[in-house]
Amino acid sequence: MKQITATVPASRKNAVVDAINDIVGGFTITEGRGRGSSKRQTVKMGRGTGSMTADYNEVVSIATIVPDADVPRISDVISGAAYTGSPGDGIIVVTDVDSVLNITTKKSGEQAL
Repeated sequence: MKQITATVPASRKNAVVDAINDIVGGFTITEGRGRGSSKRQTVKMGRGTGSMTADYNEVVSIATIVPDADVPRISDVISGAAYTGSPGDGIIVVTDVDSVLNITTKKSGEQAL
């Protein structure tokens, strides 16, 4: 099993969620701030007369656990949904998962997914 974690701009959250909603068993979304290759936003200050560059951009991390065989397909779907062609479209990280236990059903391994 593998965990796929996609960190994408917050503006691409709905596109990614819509793309994976019917092909994964479930996922977790964590909202946060990050700094990568994308241009940081300019933010208005005070009464709108000044501006500053934000230190971080708004991002979301969407994580799901899938069987090994599904990783290429799901990664492609996420990549396609998040892609805009601009720097900062996001990053996908795939990591090994040693075990999974569904607390409610007590199922483990791939049956827990």
